[in-house]
Order: sequence, then structure tokens, then C-alpha cells
Amino acid sequence: MLDLPVWVWIATMGGIAAVIAFDFYLVARKPHEPSFRESLYWVLFYVGLAVLFGLGITFLAGPSYGGEFFAGWITEYSLSVDNLFVFVLIMARFAVPREYRQKVLIVGIVLALLLRAVFIALGAQAIARFDWLFYLFGAFLIYTAWKLLRQEETEEAEFSENAALRAVKKVVPATTTYHGAALTTRVDGRRVVTPMLIVMVAVGTTDLLFAVDSIPAIFGLTKEPYLVLTANAFALMGLRQLFFLVGGLLDRLVHLSKGLAVVLAFIGLKLIFEALHHHGVSWAPEIPIVVSLGVIVVTLAITTVWSLHTSRRAAQSAVEGAESAQRSEDAPVKDTQP
Repeated sequence: MLDLPVWVWIATMGGIAAVIAFDFYLVARKPHEPSFRESLYWVLFYVGLAVLFGLGITFLAGPSYGGEFFAGWITEYSLSVDNLFVFVLIMARFAVPREYRQKVLIVGIVLALLLRAVFIALGAQAIARFDWLFYLFGAFLIYTAWKLLRQEETEEAEFSENAALRAVKKVVPATTTYHGAALTTRVDGRRVVTPMLIVMVAVGTTDLLFAVDSIPAIFGLTKEPYLVLTANAFALMGLRQLFFLVGGLLDRLVHLSKGLAVVLAFIGLKLIFEALHHHGVSWAPEIPIVVSLGVIVVTLAITTVWSLHTSRRAAQSAVEGAESAQRSEDAPVKDTQP
């Protein structure tokens, strides 16, 4: 059990807040749609920060805790990539100007991080008092994995407004047009909110709904609230740049949901086995964190390669089909009259 002094929590939260504040400053200073190169550099920066933090945990607290952080961070980061599909739909649904999408994402991510912190605190307290929740979390993750596997590859993703978003739109007077990046404006002397605020609420609350899956998943890898919170923070901090980096590649990750299903099912079984072992069931194995980390990394790597291979073959088939159709159109028509 990590016994951390208060100043470590304060320093960690201060560091995360400083990074997010600097990121927000960059977005507010020059609203624009980042290039592929810019997004790549920032994603590498945030990944590097997470790796350095994980190595620090390994050096100071031991390889077991370091492995728990890396397993949790990789899982949360992978689930965040899946969330980007819905973020793309939200941006299209609300017709967000491309130069202001960065601001929407950064504010939505901050909102999601604050709400997740509350979820994590409640989850940690609940698990400490009611260890039978492991069975519930494990069963829920297995059910979620089953739902992901049942999804058809041709099924179109859809965005549906959640209750929080509907309440905001119903209670708060809003205009239908954007006014730059402003969240509010005046119409006929009355203060109203713009669609910019509505879409920020949509991104933040939608990400919170995804946390219903991800929070039990990471508690299946580590019971340390400090590691759960920091893994979530590092997974969310680079999500804005990841949106622009892989936005054009999302359609090629056709088997991502299958890989995530395998990961969630594995973590669900791990939770149930740990609960059984804790309650004296001798045959229930304890799965080491090294095995968990290996299963997660290998599964996601296979899923990515499989997805890219499938997408490439589909693109080649489409090109060959178009060329065949063009040759048929260009072929001379034979005169069958005598």
C-alpha cells in the first residue's frame, strides 16, 4: 500500500494543473487547427511525460507499482482512443469551426478530469469498505466486453444527447450561432450562451459516461487511488493532440473494439479471481501485474496491426473494383447486327 505524504499529492496535482494551464494558454493564444507534425510532437511530449512518471514510480516505489501505473495508463489511453470516435461525431453534430475545436477539447477534458477525480475518490472509498464490489466490477467489465464483441463492423456510431446536456439546453437560454470562441453573448440585451458552451458540456459529460467502463477497469489493475488518478490524468492530458493526430486514422482502426473487449474481459476475470482468492477460494489464481501488462500490450498491438491490414486490403479492393468498372465502361461495344 502506498503511504504518501500530503505534499506528494499536492505537488502532483499542482504539476498536472500547471501542464493543463500551459496547454490551455497555447490554445487561447492562437486558435487554429494543429498540423499533423505539431500534433505528433505534442503527443510524443505527453507520452514521454507519462513514461518518465512511470519510471519514477518504479524507481521510488518499486517495479510492482510501476507496472500497475503503466498497465493502467495504457488501458486508459486505449479506451480514450475509442472515445475519439464519439468526439468526432460531437464536433460534426454541432458544426464546431475547425479553429476552435482545440478549445472545446481542452475545456471538455478538464471538466472530465475533475468529474473523474470525484468518481475515483468514491470508488476507492467503496472498494475499501465493500470488497464484494470486485465481483460487481468484474461482471460489469465482462458484460461490457460482450457488448463490444456483439457490435457489427458495419454498425454506424451515433451520438445521443445525455441527460446533463439535455438539461443544459432546456434550462439555459442559448443562441444557434457561434460568436467566435465566446461562451456567452448578448442578444437583444439578454445574456445567452453560445453553442461553444453546449458542445463543451457534451464532450465533458460524454467522456464521464465512458468513465463508467474505464474506472472499474483500472481498479482491476491497481487499488492505489494515487496511481488510478495519475494514470487517468496522463491519459486525458494528451487527448486533445491525439484527436488531431489520429482523427484521419480512426476509420482504419476497424478492430479496435475487439481488442478493447479482450482487455476488458481479461481485467474483469482478474477482478473476480482476486476477489475469490481473497475470500479463501484456493483454486482462484492471482494474476501478477507483469502478466496483466503483457496481455494488454500484446492484445492492443495485434489489434492495431490487424486493423491496419484489414483497412489496407479493403482500400486495395475498392481501387481494383473502381479500375475494373472503369475498364468495363471504356471497353468498345461489339456490333451484333448482321
